[in-house]
Amino acid sequence: MRICPGGSSSCMLESWWSCGRMANFGATRAGETQRLLSEPAPGISASPSEENLRYFNVMILGPSQSPYEGGVFKLELFLPEEYPMAAPKVRFLTKIYHPNIDKLGRICLDILKDKWSPALQIRTVLLSIQALLSAPNPDDPLAENIAKHWKSNEQEAVETAREWTRSYASGV
Repeated sequence: MRICPGGSSSCMLESWWSCGRMANFGATRAGETQRLLSEPAPGISASPSEENLRYFNVMILGPSQSPYEGGVFKLELFLPEEYPMAAPKVRFLTKIYHPNIDKLGRICLDILKDKWSPALQIRTVLLSIQALLSAPNPDDPLAENIAKHWKSNEQEAVETAREWTRSYASGV
């Protein structure tokens, strides 16, 4: 149990929403956050930071039959003030060998850029990132050198991605 900010009533983490912490957060974001916690997508966990409700700690399991299988990838997701009119900011914290993810963890994904729509949700973004791990696209790269490797010798690039997964994503 913990004391809810601004009041004397106590609450469990699961009932965080009734504590008043979400009062100024916005109904859309509060509903999405609650759904992420109560109905997590398979292989994905996302939890808001207690210090900043716009910041989420995310973990994505590497999809089976991909070079990232068996990996646990940490990401950070931040909701800008303008959300849902503006896309969330997402980046990998775990080092990853992927043509659409650069060395700073930035992600080349259309729905995070020009294809963003306020109708999309955090869940959709995270599922799309998980799908990107299953299907790297070297024709629309963010990491040019990795994309060149992927195009010139896909088998070798996939093996490098597996090695990086074992080295950098094999635990929490």
